[in-house]
Parts: sequence; structure tokens; C-alpha cells
Amino acid sequence: MSVRPANLDVVTSQEQNTQGKYVEPGGEFVRDTAYIQTRITADGADGYPVEAGRYRLVVARACPWANRAIIVRRLLGLESAISMGLCGPTHDADSWTFDLDPDGLDPVLKIPRLKDAYLTRFPDYPKGITVPAMVDIPTGAVVTNDYPQITLDFSTEWTAFHRPGAPELYPDRLRDEIDTVNQGIFTEINNGVYRCGFAGSQSAYEAAYDRLFAHLDVISERLSNQRYLVGDTITEADVRLFTTLARFDPVYHGHFKCNRSKLSEMPVLWAYARDLFQTPGFGDTTDFTQIKRHYYVVHRDINPTGVVPKGPDLRSWHTPHHREELGGRPFGDGTPPPPPPAGEVVPEQDWAPR
Repeated sequence: MSVRPANLDVVTSQEQNTQGKYVEPGGEFVRDTAYIQTRITADGADGYPVEAGRYRLVVARACPWANRAIIVRRLLGLESAISMGLCGPTHDADSWTFDLDPDGLDPVLKIPRLKDAYLTRFPDYPKGITVPAMVDIPTGAVVTNDYPQITLDFSTEWTAFHRPGAPELYPDRLRDEIDTVNQGIFTEINNGVYRCGFAGSQSAYEAAYDRLFAHLDVISERLSNQRYLVGDTITEADVRLFTTLARFDPVYHGHFKCNRSKLSEMPVLWAYARDLFQTPGFGDTTDFTQIKRHYYVVHRDINPTGVVPKGPDLRSWHTPHHREELGGRPFGDGTPPPPPPAGEVVPEQDWAPR
């Protein structure tokens, strides 16, 4: 999730930021996907070898792209190997900030803004400051913000530090299918909701809307006869879809005008989302309070008043889903992760609007 550059308080449909256009002349939102591609690998080929305690994963619970990394880190049991820094749900035009921490400083990196880690490595960094980001603790420099690769590397490069019973989220035998499914989920759903929300013309919005719901229907059909997206266990594909579905009714349905139907009105996807939510690692890393606060407060070009809605009633996330009737084993031959560390527990949620 990008932070707007310092020289723009609000990016409108006619403006540009340092990442490139948010919106093309025809009104279509375009996401810059050119991230810092340095990788942390077992062989250290890029100069950053896998090493327990060396790196800090900086995230914001509000961000769907960062939420993926939080989930995968927890499912694989990497908490003791990779520490996690939490930015607050809102930020200014310059950077994500550590306003949840005492004195507004990350307790490990000792910086107030994630931008500081980017500038330590790239003094003239020209693009937006994004989460998730992996930061090298000894130098204080960002290593990578390539969020799709970060989670894949957690699965494939950090195996020496996986917990006993960690699931295979990216098994070799299923990678081609997972990659294909992920591509459609990203272009049509993960990014599709943003194409709706940031569309700069009626025609661009309607085209994005049609693409989004067409693919949601495709995925719904796929999940009507199988519990998970690929194979009979949770994979990287399920993680990537879940973080968008979790934000659908609280944010995307209204704020981004994705309003053909709510998630709770799409029976297969709603049951699937509840199944994952009730699985350790998913619901216990999801902070609806921060999610709503981020989108409605930060996106002043869409919501000028900054008013955060009280609803929806979220208690139904805990209702039976019956997806277990389709079979499947959430963790395959593995086991559920233990409860999150004390410092990483999601605060008590206000499930029912008052």
C-alpha cells in the first residue's frame, strides 16, 4: 500500500505522484508495481542472507498487502526469527509512522518514520514509501518492499526457521497453479477494488466494476466445490484473496463503490471468508478498527470529511460456515500456529455498532 509523496497533500484524478500516475488520462487507476527487488535468501545472493534476528518486518495492520505478510509469518512460525514493527493505521503525506509506539519511535529501529529506513539505503528514493518492508536492523536500511516476493520467500527461503508443523503455503507441485490463480486474483480483485475506488471517469469505474465482479463470480464458482483455492489445504493463494475479502464490506463496498453486492450477500465467498477468518493466523491478525480508520481517514480525496462509519455489524464473522463439509485440511500434515505473542495480539474489536 503506497503512501503519497510529500509534495502532494491529496492526489486527484488529474495529478501524479512520484510512483507514476494514479490515474491515466482515460480515468483508469494504474498501480506502479516496480518495487525494490532485493531479496533475502538462504544463499545471500543479493547480499542479504537469511539470518534469525537480523531483519524487521515493518507493517500496518490496515494495509491488505502488509496483512498478507503478517498472516504468512504467523502461519509459518517466523515470529522468533523475524521481528515485526507496527505502523499506525493513518499517516501523513510523507510516510508511514510508528505512532503506536511510545514516543512515536519503533523500539528496535529507533526511527519515527518508515521513510527513514528507505532514505538510509536510497538517499534520493524517488517513489512512495510502502508497507510491508523488510529492514536490515544492523544498518537500519530497507532491504525490500516487494510484497508478493516477501511472502513467497518466507515460504521458500526461511524454511530453516519454520515452526514444527508449519504448513506448505507454496508447495513445489502446485506452484504453477497457485501462480496462475494469484495473477487473476491480483489483477481483477486485489487491485480491482482500487481501480473502482480511484477511477477518474465514469467509464473507467464501470469497466473496473464489471471486471471485479466478473472475477469474483469466477472465484465463487471455483470455491463452490472445493474448500480452498488450490489443492485441499491453505496456500499462498488463499492468503492473498482473504485480505481483500476481509475489507470488502467494511470498506470496499461503500468507500470504493464496489456495491453490486456485499461479501455477506455472496454465499460461497462469505462462507469461505468466514472459514479462513476462524482459522488461526487469519482472524487473529485482522484489525477491523484500524482497517476502517485507515481508508476513511487517509483517503480524503474520496472521503473529504474523514468520518469513519460505525458499521457494519461484524459479529457474523464468528457464525458457522459449514465449509468443512467440503473436506480439506487447513494445514495439511501440519498443525495450527500457537496463539500470537503477547505484543502482537490484535486489540479488542468493537464487533457490534452501538
